[in-house]
Amino acid sequence: YIDIRDSTQEITIQLKKNNLELLRKQDYEISLATATERNRISRDIHDNVGHLLSRSIIQVGALLTVNKNPKVQTQLFELKDSLVYAMDSIRNSVHNLKEKSVDLETEIKKLVNDFVSFEINLTYDIENEVDKNIKYCFIAVTKEALSNIAKHAKATAAWVTLREHPAIYQLIISDNGKNPKYHPDNGIGIKNITERIISLNGNININTNDGFQIFISVPKVKKDD
Repeated sequence: YIDIRDSTQEITIQLKKNNLELLRKQDYEISLATATERNRISRDIHDNVGHLLSRSIIQVGALLTVNKNPKVQTQLFELKDSLVYAMDSIRNSVHNLKEKSVDLETEIKKLVNDFVSFEINLTYDIENEVDKNIKYCFIAVTKEALSNIAKHAKATAAWVTLREHPAIYQLIISDNGKNPKYHPDNGIGIKNITERIISLNGNININTNDGFQIFISVPKVKKDD
């Protein structure tokens, strides 16, 4: 009876884990599909509507050159202003659409899945939309740090944690390997990471006492900025 009970509990726990993993994969696939569709829409808008507006602006400019009727020119100038305004609106919309299509969680998961030589434990605890510069920074830093771990650390496991706090975003990357030759002045990768964080007015601390650990905090961008 005890063996059956224990086996049943193990099966139940495993089923819960499998279901949770399926849900996570579904969320990931939905986020990836959404990002892909946003990119497609922005590309279509840029290639089709954007080019039509550009051609229309050129044609109106040509009409202004050959037509000297004051009344007609006034109307053509108004038309040209409207087309230029429409073009600026399209550009802003495409720009915003592309920025939103870069989903931080999706990109970090893709990076984590690309590294198969060691186990990576990911904790993602960010709910609000992250500023694009911070997104790109965290993606680049994560890629650089995981590459360094794969090349130098001889690690069997790594941990990537992203958290949101009231005033800052936090990125922590660590491993269980060893890198006795590490020095903060050595290595282009570490210098690149440090420069990226400093450019965002953030802080970075590196600890090698127990494995290799990078602690990064970047202040949130105010909505008025």
